[in-house]
Amino acid sequence: MKKYSLMLGLFLFAFASLAQVKSGDAGSKKINIYLAGPVSNRIAFGAMKLSEALKQNGFAVTMLPKSPKMPPSGKVKTIFIGISSDELMEMIMKDLPKTPAKSPGKEGFQILSSGSKVILSGSDASGALYACLELAERIKNEGKIPENLAISDQPEMVLRGTCIGIQKPVYLPGRTVYEYPYTPENFPWFYDKALWIKYLDMLVENRMNSLYLWNGHPFASLVKLKDYPYAVEVDDETFRKNEEIFSFLTQEADKRGIWVIQMFYNIIVSKPFADKHGIKTQDRKRPITPLIADYTRKSIAAFVEKYPNVGLLITLGEAMDGDDTDVEWFTKTIIPGVKEGLSQHAIQPPIVLRGHDTNPQLVMKAALPLYKNLYTMNKYNGEALTTYQPRGPWAKMHREMSELGSTHIDNVHILANLEPFRYGSADFIQKSVQAMHDVHGANGLHLYPEASYWDWPFSADNVTPRQLQMDRDWVWYKAWARYAWNCRRGRNEEIVYWTKQLGDDFGINNHGKEVLEAYEQAGEIAPKLLRRFGITNGNRQTLTLGMTMSQLVNPKKYRVWAELYNSDGPEGETLTEYVRKESRGEKHVGETPVQIIDEVAEHGKLAVAAIEKAAPHVSKNKEEFARVQNDMYCNQALADFFAEKVKAAASVLKYQNSNNINDLENAIPYLENSVVHFQRLADLTKNTYLYANSMQTAQRRVPVGGDDGKNKTWVELLPYYQQELEHFKGNVSKLRAGANVAAAAQAMLQVADVTLKDKSLKRISWETGQKVFSDRATKISGIAQALQPLQGIQFSAQDRESKQTRITFTNDKPVDVLVGYFQDKDKKFLAAPNLETDASANDRGEAEVRIANAVKLSDLPEVNVHSYRFPAGENTLILGQGRVLVLGFIEANQDLKAMQNDAKANASTTLDWLFE
Repeated sequence: MKKYSLMLGLFLFAFASLAQVKSGDAGSKKINIYLAGPVSNRIAFGAMKLSEALKQNGFAVTMLPKSPKMPPSGKVKTIFIGISSDELMEMIMKDLPKTPAKSPGKEGFQILSSGSKVILSGSDASGALYACLELAERIKNEGKIPENLAISDQPEMVLRGTCIGIQKPVYLPGRTVYEYPYTPENFPWFYDKALWIKYLDMLVENRMNSLYLWNGHPFASLVKLKDYPYAVEVDDETFRKNEEIFSFLTQEADKRGIWVIQMFYNIIVSKPFADKHGIKTQDRKRPITPLIADYTRKSIAAFVEKYPNVGLLITLGEAMDGDDTDVEWFTKTIIPGVKEGLSQHAIQPPIVLRGHDTNPQLVMKAALPLYKNLYTMNKYNGEALTTYQPRGPWAKMHREMSELGSTHIDNVHILANLEPFRYGSADFIQKSVQAMHDVHGANGLHLYPEASYWDWPFSADNVTPRQLQMDRDWVWYKAWARYAWNCRRGRNEEIVYWTKQLGDDFGINNHGKEVLEAYEQAGEIAPKLLRRFGITNGNRQTLTLGMTMSQLVNPKKYRVWAELYNSDGPEGETLTEYVRKESRGEKHVGETPVQIIDEVAEHGKLAVAAIEKAAPHVSKNKEEFARVQNDMYCNQALADFFAEKVKAAASVLKYQNSNNINDLENAIPYLENSVVHFQRLADLTKNTYLYANSMQTAQRRVPVGGDDGKNKTWVELLPYYQQELEHFKGNVSKLRAGANVAAAAQAMLQVADVTLKDKSLKRISWETGQKVFSDRATKISGIAQALQPLQGIQFSAQDRESKQTRITFTNDKPVDVLVGYFQDKDKKFLAAPNLETDASANDRGEAEVRIANAVKLSDLPEVNVHSYRFPAGENTLILGQGRVLVLGFIEANQDLKAMQNDAKANASTTLDWLFE
């Protein structure tokens, strides 16, 4: 109460001062504001924003003094602001000629006017704040206070928020994924109060009520623990700055009705803590230990106690493994930590459980009896935007989460298929929010930046000074927020609304409709391309950098993410399915690849035509309009690139069935055209964009690896596609001449000399007839010739299902350990490294399949080969529980590409070799 009294006093003083300055200029345009009942910081903030709007439109504003009775009415119009349930507000509203409709629910409001009274009544403090903002917006648009107001409104979604990644495009030295201490060196923008105010004002103007901050382990930058003083990751001066800025942020957010929600991953500990105890900061394979649990629980407790206006977002997966482990960690470490920190605070902060890489049903069943203010969250279309018609297993998972007894939130996650080009399709966004409600059962939105998430606060545009994401992508934020509030608005109403918004932004009046048309045409291109041709809906693929022919004709080798095709779009066919059906004369079902490439090419043409029609009329923000226009050209070039390349791939796949070399030769002009379009894309972007993807690490694998921050621009990718074309033309020529290109000389792997620490491990050679497990009769029926010199390790199959695979060895030179993963999702088999759910799954280069279908077995699924890189010295290979083959040790830096088609079952059925 002391805080509110002080705040109100300051507010009234500022109010009176400003009113005196303005009163002489305003003449007869006088207005009174009366704050009825208790005044929270949210109501005071709303009244201040309303006052600013009034003054900007020529009103002289007077704040009436507080009184337990209703102030006398007079000729001067008076705005009453308060909460509907307050006794004084009820008394004020009784004098209205008509009894108002029932007050809306949480965060809702009514605006009612009669004669000299304007009543802003909120169902709570946030509702009163939104009432002030609504009236302020109407005054801004009309230049006056509208007459005869009878407005009642409330949001559909309970939580409506955005996120900021306190992370970077690359790893810090000596650290791994997600590990970024809060320091001025890492994040200079984090300490910029003006920037925070600008961003928070953007959120509240869009009626957002939550802000998520993403970081792997934020606690060691924000709290100090009595029992673990050495765990702090920053120096004393930085720690003081962090305390100040975090307190400032949470307080400023709170008065705008915004919850700050701090996200973290499990299990990650601070680097000083890890160094002190001789452990890793994160290790997916390690079990929960009392030490780590105690440290984490006390970190959470200290955080909650210190920052009472902050919630938590929990990612149980990625840095820990196993459903039972997730349940134990959530119920015995996280929730107890929050409760311990609540000793001084009555309000339970929200805890949001991500469905990512965990079993949310199992976790929530155990957690709900312990803590009530729980939410669930899951990615909308994965790490992409692909459809407003979600279906299949992913939609089912959302529905199941929405039925767990708490509010479910849809997370529009990293937009790996959209970045870096601007996205402003209001129609697509509105339909997506409708799908969140109607298909997923969600009632909350968690929105990622449209592009450059890892490079916050800047966009990828090559502009000096750097362009802010919130400025560039204002349409993105405004559209999602508008429909999170109400997604049932009529289409004609929305065309009028966005025409005015875009018309005002570029000074083109009704020609804003053409900019909207351009955005909505271009907005279909990336979603359609990814859902019909992509490898994954995750951020290991950057769609705008294209795809290779190998990925189009043999996608299985790149481990296609099933949900992209069974969930993230309407029913349809992959390219390989389409060509197979064509060869057999079978009927096609749903979206087809040919349909999609025709559609995206047309979308690109119409987007460019619309933006060019608007261009001559631009009178404001001309430089930004030029960037929007260039993005439309980029989208068209991308669509044309894919259209031509898919035609080439279809012709190559046709050869697979026909064995007619003419089909390969027919593909050449299409592939040549695709390179021309990609050259155009490279030209359009080389001076306008700094990069395509903001995550510039080895997690990026498609179209090519992003190791060491490379291959992030179109100029860098162009040579890959040019070489691909030349290799293809050369191989087709050799085939025409009668050469057997696929049967190139087989290279033999160079075996590495290693010493195993455990002398009891049995070494075996790999040859036809060899038993692969000591306790099963399974034998090798076929094996890639390149693997035959290796000596592997024979384990018990039963032991592999119940124990981790752990092998310690010493080596004088860097080595690669070749590991065979069974192509089966049964839990008795160890799952292959998966960047979709584990960001650390390529720390040793293990994410990619090195040799596909390399081992055939008598009674088990085929085996793909992955490799793990280790430096010289003593090393330990640690794998999870499940059957797996350790095939052997080879000298590092050998090119395994030549052996991709070495397995007997593979060379005759895949066509990758044509492009290498």
